[in-house]
Amino acid sequence: MADGVFRLCDVVLDETIGRSTPDVEHERAVAIFDLIEENSFAPAGHAGGPYKLFLSLVDSKLVLSIKTEAGADVATHILSLTPFRRIIKDYFMICESYYEAIRSSTPSQIEAIDMGRRGIHNDGSQTLMDRLSGKIKIDFDTARRLFTLVCVLYWRG
Repeated sequence: MADGVFRLCDVVLDETIGRSTPDVEHERAVAIFDLIEENSFAPAGHAGGPYKLFLSLVDSKLVLSIKTEAGADVATHILSLTPFRRIIKDYFMICESYYEAIRSSTPSQIEAIDMGRRGIHNDGSQTLMDRLSGKIKIDFDTARRLFTLVCVLYWRG
């Protein structure tokens, strides 16, 4: 695969569901920035991009609409959020603990919570990769950043 061809050049989240807390919006901004800087994204059966990805939640489902950089439709994938619900719920809970710990805990307590947070995040990222298997080929770092954006959408919704 050519590096510049199978990648995302833009990621847009559905803004109609509103904004969230400053912490969540910061996570969104960082995930999108990191995703655009470095990613691997290859829709099955497509000759190459770069691609624009539009993420939204519709009827409790994750919708991934993929277009070329020029705006031509490539594919739309709709995923049930059911396999993600427990992971996202656990991730929300540990993130709340993490943000609270940043404000009032010792570095070792923050580190312990962050390790748990990363572990749950990795589980969600792997689940996303599995659910996209055969549809979109992504690497683990891309899956991690996309899972963060799925969580942001879910938080907002």
